[in-house]
Amino acid sequence: MTTTESDGPMTTEATPQVATVGPRTLAWQRRRHSAVRFWRQYRTHRAGVFGLAALSLFALIALTAPLTVGSDVQSVTGAPGGPMESPSARFPLGTDQFGRNLLGLVVWGARVSLLVGLLAAVLSVAIGALIGITAGHFRGWYATVIMRITDWFLVMPTLVLAIALMTVMSRSIGTIILAIGVTTWPTTARLVRAQTLAVESRPYIERAKALGGGHWHIMSRHVLPNVMPLVLAQTTLIISSAILAEATLAFLGLGDPTVVSWGGLLQDAREAGAVSAGKWWYLVPPGVAIAVVALAFTLCGRAVESVLNPKLGVTR
Repeated sequence: MTTTESDGPMTTEATPQVATVGPRTLAWQRRRHSAVRFWRQYRTHRAGVFGLAALSLFALIALTAPLTVGSDVQSVTGAPGGPMESPSARFPLGTDQFGRNLLGLVVWGARVSLLVGLLAAVLSVAIGALIGITAGHFRGWYATVIMRITDWFLVMPTLVLAIALMTVMSRSIGTIILAIGVTTWPTTARLVRAQTLAVESRPYIERAKALGGGHWHIMSRHVLPNVMPLVLAQTTLIISSAILAEATLAFLGLGDPTVVSWGGLLQDAREAGAVSAGKWWYLVPPGVAIAVVALAFTLCGRAVESVLNPKLGVTR
């Protein structure tokens, strides 16, 4: 309380109390404001909003598949229909070669395809980011060797490397994720290394080194936050490629035969002779699902890239 004296009687005024905000609270406030600002810019991209809506729908379908179609839809024994029945009121998308409901199989296959795409993309981006940051930070002989290895992976066909890994390892979901992840990281490594070199040329990096900042401190506290927008945009773009790669491997018969995926459905349709027999309903639903999800992830990735780097000038 403070006392003031004027021409009239003495009065007392309350001193305003300034609320102290801790560093953790301040950090969360900044992150929340950044997220709000990001969403405001993202929703101005109509294509990105369409892609996000499509992905949300597919994610909801995949998460609720055990409740909507049940896990018994994969069972070959006791199939409700005949082999490759045409679409009808009972089976809106027809049946497969075993008489199973194709609508239920497509819904259940979304779980595997989306899971493989997400995990393979995360693995690929993690490897690429680690190699790119370390190669951009340490330079010297380490950067020369690691980037020559990256160049070798770049010139080698990704599908051929993935097929080679799948043929020598057991056929499982984990093997597919590993095969896709360890063969698609070079592009991310190249992009992250270029961004790391740009970040480390800034003055505050020199000040951090002068103040005794070690390699780990500089890479984790200064370089990584600055390359994360690029990593995030690259992840959304790689997911679509990973889903297509999983479908390709499954179509070639290298997928897990015990699970249902969109690529596996296409492989079953090929083996059943659906192409020559004109059974289009066996091929179109999983093919359209793969195309729509890949397109949706690509649209989201382009929108995210445009928001994080406005200089690109991506058409909205």
